[in-house]
Amino acid sequence: MERSDSAWKEASLSRTFLESVRGAIPFAAEQIAVMLRVVNAATPVVERILDLGCGDGILGRSVLASHSGAHAVFVDFSDAMLAAAKKQTSVSAQAEFLQLDFGEHLWVDAVRHRTPFDVIVSGFAIHHQKDERKRELYEEIFHLLRPGGLFLNLEHVSSPTKRLEDIFEASFIDSLYAYHRRKDPAVSRERIAAEFYNRPDKKANILAPVDLQCSWLREIGYEDVDCYFKVFELALFGGRKPKTED
Repeated sequence: MERSDSAWKEASLSRTFLESVRGAIPFAAEQIAVMLRVVNAATPVVERILDLGCGDGILGRSVLASHSGAHAVFVDFSDAMLAAAKKQTSVSAQAEFLQLDFGEHLWVDAVRHRTPFDVIVSGFAIHHQKDERKRELYEEIFHLLRPGGLFLNLEHVSSPTKRLEDIFEASFIDSLYAYHRRKDPAVSRERIAAEFYNRPDKKANILAPVDLQCSWLREIGYEDVDCYFKVFELALFGGRKPKTED
């Protein structure tokens, strides 16, 4: 049975996201600013970073830029995404790029010898997994962190009601429209909305509530678990591995 996220292996879909969607995500700068504030407060000394499902590597690069001398591992299962991450990561000597599928358990074996990580980040990637796999992945990440290490997930989460989902989608379409109008003043909001509702990757989304995912983190053993930033269906949440485990 074909997985719902297999479409992301196609170079055309990856390019569409990077060129037409990534720059239109609302509050992107604020999300990264909050992420870095949490990182710097929880782990002031960062030596090893893992960006899981890295896309163009914006999250890992942001942490790397704030911690000179750190080493970052960028992981994605898309050639096109990894190529974009490599292109935009100037400190290549401090970065490593691995084509791995975190939808399968074997990905852990490929990074285990690079552990422990001080910070693990993921952006808009884990929501393509079924809920059971999401929780398993959070547990795998927990065991890759050093004691005191931090996991942060910038993610697309589900709305509690259809009405709130509609508000989010209208807001996201407005942001996409504003982004594309800067490149093409003739573009219509109707066209942007039609492309949004009929996008080929929509079926790959398996969204879960942020409060449910935070409860999984607490059950696994993370502490300081919280949703640090949220605007409708865009949420930054995570937690820290205890400095001493029971």
